[in-house]
Amino acid sequence: MPIKAFKPVTPSLRFKTVSTFEEITCTTPEKSLLVPLKKSGGRNNQGRITCRHRGGGAKRFLRIIDFKRDKLNIPAKVATIEYDPNRSARIALLHYVDGEKRYIIAPLGLKVGDRVMAGEDVEIRTGNAMPLGRIPLGTMIHNVELKRGRGAQLARGAGAYAQLVAKEGDYGHVKLPSGEVRLVRLECFATIGQVGNLDHENISYGKAGKSRWLGRRPRVRGVAKNPVDHPMGGGEGRSSGGRHPCSPWGKITKGLKTRRRKPSERLIIKRRGK
Repeated sequence: MPIKAFKPVTPSLRFKTVSTFEEITCTTPEKSLLVPLKKSGGRNNQGRITCRHRGGGAKRFLRIIDFKRDKLNIPAKVATIEYDPNRSARIALLHYVDGEKRYIIAPLGLKVGDRVMAGEDVEIRTGNAMPLGRIPLGTMIHNVELKRGRGAQLARGAGAYAQLVAKEGDYGHVKLPSGEVRLVRLECFATIGQVGNLDHENISYGKAGKSRWLGRRPRVRGVAKNPVDHPMGGGEGRSSGGRHPCSPWGKITKGLKTRRRKPSERLIIKRRGK
């Protein structure tokens, strides 16, 4: 998964880098696992913009990913490794022995022809899914559930992995990519290994148009606006705002704690960052 640079024959190519896509073995997705994806443009069901700076972008199909891994004790063979426009990780198409096909997030090192399985007593091998209670301490894992049967919610992006650091009673201590350590019930499923496509974080877009392809519209700084449009706008010459950074509606945007206490807070042992 190396990164490819370009000769600077145009200004935008000078800094542009892309993945070489060496690991991808098939360019046409499995038709039975595709769903049309309707875009919202950042608008809610009343047509009002609730998330700014979104819109446009290339049309995509959603690939249905099996985050639950609930097909227990049935072996599957990796048929293809494919690109997914909706996520940073690659996806792998599994052909189960009973004929069913499913997509999963492709872990690092998974290749076409490999056998994977999910269940209570499966082998500790990359791509296999099992409960946290059956996984040895120190193992790198991804696609970690927070509630059994709901599907994986943690460590799903390219290059991400969590680590099982301890077991205590009904809970396992899972260290997340952010550095946070939290309790997860031992019956929750996780997949062995690290998510692939490690070089995703090193890709440089090279030009503003690439952001537009991805559906991200321009974001104008508050200090560049007029006072009627933003609390930090206006001033003679180039001003630095003259107040703490805030949103167009005057709410502090850096450091103000807005999180309400949630039931899961008691499950967090160590906060991320500090």
